[in-house]
Amino acid sequence: MDPLYKFDDTIAAIATPPGQGGIGIVRLSGPRALAVADKIFHIKSGRLPSECLSHTVHFGHVVQKAAGPTGGAREDQDFDMIDEALLVVMRGPKSYTGEDVVELNCHGGAVILATVLRLVIEQGARLAEPGEFTKRAFLRGRMDLTQAEAVLDIIRAKTEAFVKISAHQLKGDLTAALGSIRERLMDVYTGLEAAVNFPEDDIQQQSRFFRADSAPGGVGRPLSRNSAGPLAATEQALAQIRALIATSTEGRILRDGIKAVICGKPNVGKSSLLNRLLRQPRAIVSPLEGTTRDTIEEPVSINGIPFQLVDTAGILHPRGLIEEEAVRRSRLCMGSADLIIFVLDGSKELSAEDEALIPAVTDKNALIVVNKCDLPLKVDDPIMKKFFPGHAVVRVSALTEEGIPELLDRMFKAAVPSESHCSRNILISNTRHAEALFQAERSLLEASAHFASGLSLEFVSEDVKAAIRALDQITGRDIDMDLLDKIFSEFCIGK
Repeated sequence: MDPLYKFDDTIAAIATPPGQGGIGIVRLSGPRALAVADKIFHIKSGRLPSECLSHTVHFGHVVQKAAGPTGGAREDQDFDMIDEALLVVMRGPKSYTGEDVVELNCHGGAVILATVLRLVIEQGARLAEPGEFTKRAFLRGRMDLTQAEAVLDIIRAKTEAFVKISAHQLKGDLTAALGSIRERLMDVYTGLEAAVNFPEDDIQQQSRFFRADSAPGGVGRPLSRNSAGPLAATEQALAQIRALIATSTEGRILRDGIKAVICGKPNVGKSSLLNRLLRQPRAIVSPLEGTTRDTIEEPVSINGIPFQLVDTAGILHPRGLIEEEAVRRSRLCMGSADLIIFVLDGSKELSAEDEALIPAVTDKNALIVVNKCDLPLKVDDPIMKKFFPGHAVVRVSALTEEGIPELLDRMFKAAVPSESHCSRNILISNTRHAEALFQAERSLLEASAHFASGLSLEFVSEDVKAAIRALDQITGRDIDMDLLDKIFSEFCIGK
């Protein structure tokens, strides 16, 4: 817990998205949440919110003191009704934040929610910072940092597949996996420290990892350089870490999506192909060259994988400043693409313009799409194998939809690693997590090398400790407070 963070105030925020809706929620959390509710909410039964049991819902009215003739509050007990609402009471520690939490479920208009928020602030609450409710939940031990980050991932998820992965992370599956590795390494570390600090005692028996159990008479033997125990335990932890790292590519794809750039010379049917993949007329299509002057980006989900399709201007020799800028942007998009969809006009032989673009895609993750296959083809297999060895070639018609299912399948296979981890509940999708796991891997490799080479066990102990510290950075056991503030600043206000 951050020793500088103060829990003695009560925070409030609108917890639902901006705009109009059926329901809008104003959330309060802190020691005075119920006291504030007493002043601005009248329950139909006459009971005060502070008298209500935890995890109960109550119908009533949001109110404010009625104004007197001069505009100030009147001395009597008359109130003006602001809204008809439901009050939800959740007492700490069994609440989202671990504190007393009150939620006012009002009608979902921007003005009414702003008015209710103003009322609770006037009664002593303060406006919450971005992510402060979840930050309080983390600091009070209601969740670790991986679970807190999973909350944001669920909110931002682009596909149902990533919602599922994030939900398992919120449930604590990643926490449990990291905890298992940490426990194994802590056994190794405490045994090493005992061996370093108490070399004369038979301390090795304090940890099962300092026994060569596989050797005859190994149980309880004194630690030696030939003992399999510590090294085997380190290797097991290393294998677990590498198994998590192996999921990081797919996790990143599910989290951030694939940027697929459609490129080629003018008039090969790039915009028509975009429209067909999106199943809507997003881009203007014309027989005239140079119709697309700027990039057009649209999301689409293919088998649960989010793709960001980018239609680019035809790459040609620019004939003016506008076309020059269009070509520059097209090349920029190609450079940052995860997948290039290089489109050729199959009804015409390869031109010099086509051939000039080939070097820009042959060393990339690219699919070669021969469009207009509803017309007699003049681009045959030998030509494709000559210019695009090792690349998948798909023949399609953006006009008739022929070949589009195969193209979608090829796009999915080009995006997802051949050894898919989609069936797993744990995927490393967060770059911060992946970097920490790589650090833990490096530390354990050094530990194994130092142990095997005969260096002092102090060096091995420090390596194992560094690996544990890297894991703790993921869960938040050991994390810089500036980084913590940065993580929660990405949340919306009210969460």
